[in-house]
Order: sequence, then C-alpha cells, then structure tokens
Amino acid sequence: MSTFTYYKDRQRTISFPVGGLGTGSIGIAGNGCLIDWQVYNRPAMGTRNGYSHFAVKAQDETGLLDARVLVSDLEKPYMGQVDEKTMLGMPHFRELVFEGRYPVAELSFLDERFPGKVTIRYYNPFIPLNDKDSSIPGLFADLIVENTTDHTIRYTAAGVVTNPNKGRCTSNHYFEDGRVKGIRFATDGMEKKDVSNSDFTLATDSEEVSYQEYWFRGNWRDHVETYWREFASRKPLQNRHYEAGIADYKDTGILCASQVIAPGEKKEFHYILTWNVPNCSNYWSGLDISTSNIHYDVCDRTPWKNYYAVLFQDSRASAAYSLENRPRLLAETREFMDAMYSTSIPEEALDAVTANLAILRSPTCLRLEDGSFYGWEGCFDDVGSCEGTCTHVWNYAYALPFLFPALSRSIRDLEYTYSQQKDGGLEFRLRLPLGSTGRRFHSCVDGQLGSVMLIYRDYKISGDRQWLEGKWEKIKKAVAYAWSEENTDAWDRKKQGVLDGRQHHTLDMELFGPNAWLQGFYVGALYAAAEMASVLGDREAEAEYGQLAAKGKEYLNRELFNGEYFYQKIDVRDSSIAERFQAGSDYWNEEKGQIKYQIAEGCGIDQLLAQWHANLCGLPEIFEEEKARTALASIFRYNYKPALGDIYNPWRIFAIDEESGVIMCEWPEGTDKPAIPLTYAQECMDGMQYQVASHMIQEGMTEQGERIIKAVREKYRGDNRNPWCEIECGSYYARSMASYALLLSYSGFIYDAASGVMGFRPAGRKEKEGFSSFWSMGSGWGTVRYEKDGSVRLVILHGSLMLKQFVYGTGENVTSVSADGEKTAFIREKDAVSFPEEIRIEKSLELKAD
Repeated sequence: MSTFTYYKDRQRTISFPVGGLGTGSIGIAGNGCLIDWQVYNRPAMGTRNGYSHFAVKAQDETGLLDARVLVSDLEKPYMGQVDEKTMLGMPHFRELVFEGRYPVAELSFLDERFPGKVTIRYYNPFIPLNDKDSSIPGLFADLIVENTTDHTIRYTAAGVVTNPNKGRCTSNHYFEDGRVKGIRFATDGMEKKDVSNSDFTLATDSEEVSYQEYWFRGNWRDHVETYWREFASRKPLQNRHYEAGIADYKDTGILCASQVIAPGEKKEFHYILTWNVPNCSNYWSGLDISTSNIHYDVCDRTPWKNYYAVLFQDSRASAAYSLENRPRLLAETREFMDAMYSTSIPEEALDAVTANLAILRSPTCLRLEDGSFYGWEGCFDDVGSCEGTCTHVWNYAYALPFLFPALSRSIRDLEYTYSQQKDGGLEFRLRLPLGSTGRRFHSCVDGQLGSVMLIYRDYKISGDRQWLEGKWEKIKKAVAYAWSEENTDAWDRKKQGVLDGRQHHTLDMELFGPNAWLQGFYVGALYAAAEMASVLGDREAEAEYGQLAAKGKEYLNRELFNGEYFYQKIDVRDSSIAERFQAGSDYWNEEKGQIKYQIAEGCGIDQLLAQWHANLCGLPEIFEEEKARTALASIFRYNYKPALGDIYNPWRIFAIDEESGVIMCEWPEGTDKPAIPLTYAQECMDGMQYQVASHMIQEGMTEQGERIIKAVREKYRGDNRNPWCEIECGSYYARSMASYALLLSYSGFIYDAASGVMGFRPAGRKEKEGFSSFWSMGSGWGTVRYEKDGSVRLVILHGSLMLKQFVYGTGENVTSVSADGEKTAFIREKDAVSFPEEIRIEKSLELKAD
C-alpha cells in the first residue's frame, strides 16, 4: 500500500488540516470526523463543533434503503467514554480508506450495507503564486456517490453544522444567491471590531435542496432524536425556524441535496463550509510564560483584521465565491498536486515535502490586514508557541519562498520595517500588533545574518530589483551590525571577519568565541551582501564584503576544522569569556569551573547549516568541499542513532524506543564534553534533520540522507503520530518546512530570475534513467522531465519564464531546442544552452539530444 494511503490502524492519529493560508483550519480525522476547529485565530487542538458532520441516505420507490453518517468505526484500542458528538452513536460506515496527498484528502467509505460507493473529497485551493485563492477561509467537501446496484436510486447528501456561538443574538438563516444555496450561522448585534464577532456558512451548488435552519429545540437529546428521525425517512426536510437564539444553547442547522443516480452512474454533491472570524488581537501577551513561552509586562490589545476579511465581506461572500469558482479552483489545485506527486524521488522524501505544506494552513500562520505573512514557531493546544516569525526558526522554512514568493518577501518587509533597530540589529521576534513597543528581543546571529542570505534568495526568485534597492541601506546596516560599537554582544568588534563575541542562536542560549556553525552564517551573509552590492552597482560595498568574507572563510576552514568535523574554539574553563558580557551568573558552572551551554569539541548537526543555505541560494562556497563532505560523514557517524531508546536524553522527547534519528550534538570518544553542554543536545529536531539530509543529497551522500528522511517520517505514520503535524516546540512546527529543500536538492534546482537563468542538476537522476520534478519560482511553476535518451522537457503549467540560459546539468549533446513548439537558436555550453536574445516561454521548452 502507498505511503499516502492510510488504512485501519494508520488512521488512528490523523488530523488533516483543511483551510487557507493564514485562515485557520478544520481537521479531518482518520475516521472522517470533523475535529480541531482551529478557526478562531488561535490553536484549538482536540476540539469539535457540536454535531457538525456529513451524512448520506439512499431510497427508491420501495422506501428508505439506508442512511449513514460519513464516519467510520473507531480504531481500537478504545479508552474511556466515547463523545456522542463523534456521531459514532449513529449508523455509520464500517471502514474507510484515507488517501492523503496534501492538499487533498479522499475518504472512500466501505460498507456492504449501503447501496452504493461513497467518497468524500476534502480540500482547500492550494495554487502556487496565487496567494489570494489559496487564502479562502473554508473547507471544500465534494461527496462523490456511485450507484453500484442494478436499479435507480435517489441519494441525498446532508451537511450538518452547529452554530459555534450561543445566546440570544445568534441566528441561522437560509439564503439563495443564484445557484448557491446555503445557511448562514451568525451572531448578530456585535460591534464590527469585536474579536468575538463571527459567522459561518454552509452552502451547496446543488439544484434540489431541502433544509432546516434549526434542529428541534428541546431537552436531553430531543434535538438529535428528531434530526435522525426526520433525515432517515423518505420525506424531504421541512424547514424549522426560530426567531431568536436562547441563552446557553447552540443551534444546529442541516442542508440537504438530492440527485437521482442510475445504475453504474456517478454524481457529485458540492459543499463548502466557510468561516469569518475577522478580528484578531494579541491574546497571548498577558499569559503566563509557561503556556505561551512569551511574556510582556505591557501589551497592546488593539485588534487588526484578517486578510481574508479584507477579501470577503463575510462567510456568505466567501462561500459564494468558492462555489462559483469551484471548477477552476479544484482544477488548478489538482494540477499542482499532480505535478508535485509526479516527482520521481523516494516516497518518504516526497511525503516529507508535501506533508509539511500543511503547516501553512495551520494556526501557526497568519496573514495580516495588508496580506503580509506572519508566523508562530508552532502551536500548543490552545495558544501559539513562540511568536514573531522567529528569524532563527523561519529561516529553515523553504516552502513559502518558492510556492508563494510574495509572502516570503513580505516577511522580509516586516523584519526591516518593524524589527530592525537604529543600530542595525534585527529583533528576532516581531511583536503584534505592528508597531508595538516595550520589550526588545535582542539580535541573534543565525537569524539576522541568515536574513541577509534570504533576502538575496528572495530577490533571485522574484528578480525584483526595485524591491532589493528599497532594502539596500538597511541590509548594509544589518551586516555592519556585526562590527558595530553599538552591538553590545561584540560579534566581530575588530572587523576581522571572525565572530568571537556573544552569539545568540536558535537553541535559545549563547555561544562564546569562534564556532563553525555561526561563523558560516557570517561568511554567507557577507557573500550575499557582496552579490547584492554587485547587482546594485555599489562597488565599494562589494569589495568590502568580499574581502571580509574571504578572511572569514579562510579562518573558518583553517582554525575550526579538527580533521573530522567543524567545531567551536573555546576554553570552557576561562570564566572571563562570559564575564566580558556580564553573563557569568547565567553561564558559569561554579562546581565544575566551566562555561555552560557550549559546543566546544562537539559534533553539531548544524555545523554546515550556512553551506546548505548557500547551496540553495546559489552563493559561493563557505566550507571547503572535501572538509564539508568529511564533516557530513562525521555527523552521520556520530550523531545518527539507530535506536533513541538507548540514548540518555534529559530534554524534550521527539523520538523514542526503536525510533532513529540525528541528535543535535555528540561528543565522540576522546573529546572533552562540557559538564553542562549545549542546550537540547540529545534531541532529534525534525527540521534540522531535513537540513542535514538534503545537504547530504546535494553532496552525493544519498544513502545516508535517505536513511535520515525515513527515520523522521517513520515517526509520522498515522498509527503513532499525525502525518501532517510535525512537532518541535509545539505542533505544526515551522522549521519542518526545511523538508521542501529535499525537492530542491534532488532536482538540483537553479534559479535566477534577474539574470534570466533557470535549470536543474538532478542529484536524484542516475545516468540513462528518467527523472521528473515539480518546480516553482517567481513567475511560473510546472514540471521538468528528463528522458532516458537525454532529452529534457520543461513544462510551464502556470505563468511564464523569461530565459537567457537554461541549465540542463548533464553531459548530453543537445542538438535542438524548441520554445513553445517553435525551434529556436541556441548556443551550447558545458551543461547548458544560452539564447542569443532573451526568450519568453509560456508553455514548454524542449531539448533534444543525440
């Protein structure tokens, strides 16, 4: 059975999030229940919304044949009392097959008692580069019913939604907008800016409908008894209406659609459930640090609007738009899905790439009123985990910049507008609402210098010179912060190209003195700044950064490599190192006479992280190639553990017992391990494992990289953990989107929109074998296919490309090139073709080889 097919026990932990970018989501459980209603601008793990569900019934001229709720049996073992709102107390299906290829889940229900085959397709439009249609606040549900009998049957689908609000101001109202028919569940009379203001809409485009705005009101289970008696009958529903809500009571409505289906025929029922919770506010700042991981003495509760509330007046408007445009939205989503899943890389790697796209649809992500993108690090059960699009976490996340590059640039815009201080330092967390004052998060090396590298990446993806020009003076200040007198952490006070000060980083503490991990970021940022200076014609800055980068690289490779791997140069017994920064009380271990939380002679998983970024961004070499390969081999030799149950781990447990993985840092036998070493040293963080695995693939160490990928995804099989919810400091953790780099690394994707260069050097292709891959950049997306005979076909499914050069990355002798079906002149180079003049491609580029 495919990696993407979940059956029986592999459905146990599933919650497949369906929603738009920054809109929140509703989860589809492995047995079909609607769970995790995370649509209120904050996490809400484990929640249900009353009796909300879908159902189906079948009848013919003899009467009702069967009626069932669209959920399946619960997988054993059971524990405690089963909540009646799971609908498992109703007739339901014995089993289902859950096909999960993000962003679409198809649930095929199996039960011989029901006369027909029922499948329900849950999705929300996911269309690269189209961030508006990918930000609809809704759950699309297509019920596909096939009549497998030998006689005609009348089938009725039902969508049931409980109004999430209660009280006298609630209302459920049926409406018709042309072909769109639905029920709007609202709270009336609230101030428009009230953060509790919300409305929901359940709608269909079916011709024949029946409905009840309200279930019967009564005591005990009167409402449920009445619902099932009326639905599970031959008669269509008769509307029930109440003029006003009642205190402490949540009303439920039902919308049915009916079609007559002949033997062997298949028809669809299209539903959309949309939500509108337009107003956000900073609810977390007053919470205790133990729950939110962030605490302020002063916080601003001024509300701001969700971006989707700018696009749509309310849930009725978004429902109408969704159904009116459903054929196109589904077709383009399927086009993306088919292109992505055509990529010929191992299933575990493709699973890692695609499953973590779900993070973008989870409460981890928000879109602010102007459409700008903002992210938590992850989600706790009912509160975000670690606010602020944290620079040192989000710089691992490679999905957003390639799939929705405008949103990635908006992160840079917010950083350099609100997070950069007068001294050039970037706070590593952005506070909301925008412009909030108060506590300052100081600058971290990997976040700030990584940001400089990522600006260069985002520029190359988009080719937007004007955008880069608008950032240039601030970029220079960010780089110069390393040696600025105002930088109290004195990263490189003497401007020698070497970090030797106090260096905050993603493991939440500081390193002191030169270390390869963060020194790599310094060199990488200098290289990126030099490249950007060259683009903008700032020759003085280009020379300055280039010379400093060369010094830093030379020092890094000469002084910080021990023959096996790169490390930190520090005497942990020298208390003056930390005392220089008034950090002695936090870092000095009096009993052992050592500085705490250092790598020292350890082998760290992220020692080559900056080179990974450099490879993906098209920057020069930071770590000498042979030394880097040796270090990668050492990381696998020392840090990869085949059974984590044998490893002492006082930190968070992300892998247990027989599960395998790469730990953060290991001190090989014979090295001097600090008594209290680097924070999180024994943890297995998924995002960092993807980083090192994709780097290994870049360097030809495919077998080792794939063992790591498999180790991570084996933890998310469905029977043990949710496949679409990777965990670090909370669920749906942003760093896991480092997995998108697997796609870039296997395909060897090359991009430079500004120079008109694009291409591939596939690491995943063996000689004389075919290879295919999805690709996406600033102006278009599509597929590339390498045939066994050496020919290459680039297909553009959306957008267009302006090309001066196409790199095909193999040694084949190209004999002809066709652009959009027309032969075009070209100049053959080593593993590329160049064009005498820049060409525009809207459909395809084909290279033939002899």
